[in-house]
Amino acid sequence: MLLRHPRVAVVADDLYEHVIFDGREFATIAAVEPGLRDRVLTVNGVSKAYSMMGWRLGYAAGPRALMGAMARIQSHTSSCPSSISQAAALAALAGPQDLLRERALALTARRDMTVELLNRAGLSCMPPQGTFYLLASCAGVLGTITPDGQPIESLEGAEAGDISADDASAAAHGEGAAGVEDVTGESDDE
Repeated sequence: MLLRHPRVAVVADDLYEHVIFDGREFATIAAVEPGLRDRVLTVNGVSKAYSMMGWRLGYAAGPRALMGAMARIQSHTSSCPSSISQAAALAALAGPQDLLRERALALTARRDMTVELLNRAGLSCMPPQGTFYLLASCAGVLGTITPDGQPIESLEGAEAGDISADDASAAAHGEGAAGVEDVTGESDDE
């Protein structure tokens, strides 16, 4: 499809290139289709692979003209990363990479356990091929009753946190059966 539309550019977010599971191999879109190379901007960083989220250091690669334009804009809109962040990123990228495979195996085990617990709780969750995130369907808890006796008739229009994973678990299997908790992103102080 992209080959038929030569004016379409691609921004490839490769931050999760080392967070892949089950022996899968990573490949960039430019490696898969070299004909797109002149239209691909690849962005990456050290945050996900090396657990350096707070260091705020990323990098990009792409066509020379685009990289030049990005450098000109960046030079007028922000300061450069601290020397400490740069040294830490260099150490992570140039150092031994064994930890990446070990970490992927640990994340795979966590993923498998979490998927199993969610599925056991009456939710439906397919294991992702990579990344830290799971997407679970709550359709299996529709028609069940929450611990406080409220029927779960619809999830339509529900606000984040209205029906927690604990409620779904309790409705499907009894109070606290799966021992899971939802994280809504909202403060408990609100």
